[in-house]
Amino acid sequence: MLGLIFVVGAATGIVMEFSFGTNWSEYSRAVGDIFGPILAAEGIIAFFLESVFIGVLIFGRKKVSPGVYWVAALLVFVGGHLSAFWIIVANSWMQTPAGYEINAAGKVILTDFSAAVFNPSTVNWFLHTVLATWITSAVMVCGIAGYYVRKGLHGETARTMLKIGIILFAITPLLQLGAAHSHAIQVINTQPVKAAAMEGLFNTTRGADIYVMGYVDEAKEKTYGIYIPKGLSFLYNFDFNSEIKDLNDVPKENWPPVNLVFQSYHIMVGLGMIFIALGLLGAWLLWTGKLYTAKWYLFWLPFLIPLPHLAHETGWITAEVGRQPWIIYGLMKTVNAASVVVSAGEIVFSLVMFSLIYLLLFVMFVLLFVKIVKQGPAAS
Repeated sequence: MLGLIFVVGAATGIVMEFSFGTNWSEYSRAVGDIFGPILAAEGIIAFFLESVFIGVLIFGRKKVSPGVYWVAALLVFVGGHLSAFWIIVANSWMQTPAGYEINAAGKVILTDFSAAVFNPSTVNWFLHTVLATWITSAVMVCGIAGYYVRKGLHGETARTMLKIGIILFAITPLLQLGAAHSHAIQVINTQPVKAAAMEGLFNTTRGADIYVMGYVDEAKEKTYGIYIPKGLSFLYNFDFNSEIKDLNDVPKENWPPVNLVFQSYHIMVGLGMIFIALGLLGAWLLWTGKLYTAKWYLFWLPFLIPLPHLAHETGWITAEVGRQPWIIYGLMKTVNAASVVVSAGEIVFSLVMFSLIYLLLFVMFVLLFVKIVKQGPAAS
């Protein structure tokens, strides 16, 4: 299973890295001095470490000692997290650039590597993203193990899988709640327009409401839905009457697509609340000794597996669409970053081609995933 996930992740991720030169050459030309060292660090320090030892982890269980196997697993774990760190550094610099200056030719020059790496959003981005991946892993383990236990398959191995999965499923969403709140505070301080779009706030308000769900009418600059009075002001500042900045503080051409950001953000948050509730419910069932016989709970666990991925996608939309029209927040607009020699037809062709390839990869992934699950842990 690990090998399958690694191969699909590597195949899709490499294409994104190539696109900096093919689709975003103006961006690469302007910020290559910043981006080059960061991407090099990811490849040399992280991906290399991960790639070398994952072979030992997948194929070497019966060929190396338990100690060597454990070290290989640890190094893959560390390499994966280092890879995530450097990728997040690159993205967070685009969100909150630091450690640079712009020369006379308009090129961004690196002046302080540590300031660029640990820019104002790096730590929050890293914690929020890594915890999201831990939740994804916990839910996948719970879903597979829940299926095994409900069907009476693989005995004690399945029970141990489910126990470990439920413990992680109970803890990680709670940790994510704290990390997400810290990240939201950082966004409102460094990217107030994105924060206003996330909440559908058009006018600077004291005692701003927080919407549980709703709809944003951008033409009328009005948000409708179910809300908690003064909840947003309290959430951000622990003060029911604190002031929250609005979209109208900046020209309309610098707004992101507000309703899209609003909806994606609220879907992500809603899924997070569901994970907290179901994780705690599972922990309570484990604590009371009812988990392995709670057929109704075990039945639904496999259906949860896609939901963390939906949370990832809606979170990504919130982050990346929310910073528009900027590719580098406050420095460079997306419209100025694209490759000028690539025609619209070529872009459409490449998007269609890669979409078909990714669809094929997805179908193959699902088929192999199901096959591995049916084979069970002994075959793996």
